[in-house]
Amino acid sequence: MDISGLTGLFGSFLGSVIPFIFVLSIVVFVHEYGHYIVGRWCGVGVKAFSIGFGRELFGWTDRHGTRWKVSAIPLGGYVKFEGDAGAASTPDHAGLAGMSAAERARSFHHASLPRRAAIVAAGPVANFILAIAIFSLTIFAYGRMELIPRVEAVQENSVAAQAGFHAGDLVKAIDGEAISNFADMQRIISGSAGEKLEFTVDRGGSVIHIEATPSVRELSTPFGKQRIGMLGVQGSRNPADAQVRHYGPLDSLKMGTLETWRVVDRTFAYLGKLIVGKESVDQLSGPIRIAQVSGHVAQMGLTPLLNLAAFLSVSIGLLNLFPIPMLDGGHLLFYAVEAVRGRPMSERLQEYGFRIGLALVLMLMLFVTWNDLMHLGSLFGLRAS
Repeated sequence: MDISGLTGLFGSFLGSVIPFIFVLSIVVFVHEYGHYIVGRWCGVGVKAFSIGFGRELFGWTDRHGTRWKVSAIPLGGYVKFEGDAGAASTPDHAGLAGMSAAERARSFHHASLPRRAAIVAAGPVANFILAIAIFSLTIFAYGRMELIPRVEAVQENSVAAQAGFHAGDLVKAIDGEAISNFADMQRIISGSAGEKLEFTVDRGGSVIHIEATPSVRELSTPFGKQRIGMLGVQGSRNPADAQVRHYGPLDSLKMGTLETWRVVDRTFAYLGKLIVGKESVDQLSGPIRIAQVSGHVAQMGLTPLLNLAAFLSVSIGLLNLFPIPMLDGGHLLFYAVEAVRGRPMSERLQEYGFRIGLALVLMLMLFVTWNDLMHLGSLFGLRAS
């Protein structure tokens, strides 16, 4: 490869890595700050607040004794409370046993059960708040381009043609959900491949009902192969049917919250289909593909990059709520057991749980990284035919 080729490859690498670190750092900081600030409110001491793992690159210690630092591996972060053995908030049993009364009062593991649960849950909650804030602010600042859900043309031999759609039909609702723009219609159809839908349609002033089952189409995307539903209708190209709609603060907040819920809903819908074999694991992405997508989105501008951060924030919030030891959801599961039993689980059971959780997290990381590498191999023609 010549010098210009190497320069282009290096530039492409930086063009993906820098936006990725920017997006991930925002999401991680907000997640960890949720843990941190609720811990402070609950009177728990904080020993360290780290963006990244591994060796510290730089940092400072504040007047409360918390070490704020940026570490070498920018793939996450952690808050280490008083009494923690490490970044995963596993208890330091030897240290806890030798604490004075004053130290116990500041220890995370000596805090009441409701306080511990609140501190742990605060990270994912902060992720959802971040997503709502980003979606709401971008909607408030720029409005939304909305296209009336009018059918301009129906493709021959398509699902829509077979179901009886006509040019000029105005879709009012799908399965009882009101449709105000063509994007909402596309969202529902694309996520309902192989599922029967009932469309409420205004045809020349008369309301009719049409049942149609979107066909399955597989598309290659930066996140891998995706199965989407296709109906076979074309939206209106009349400029009069498209407009930028602006919203006030409360309506923007409502729409930002709704958009966040839609990400949650689509995620659970995908996982449900994955479990029953209707979706492919190709869509499970790791840091390599997320970096690649970040680079593509960054070329579109700051607002799309922030919206990607909102999407990732929801995803990370949900992932951390899974009941897997090592993750926030695993800690909450232990606390639920403690609430039912009236006492914590034994140290031995907790240790086994954390080991199993660590193994599961490492297996997931290896799997999504392998997915990423296979995806890159297919892009560069390296996959065997």
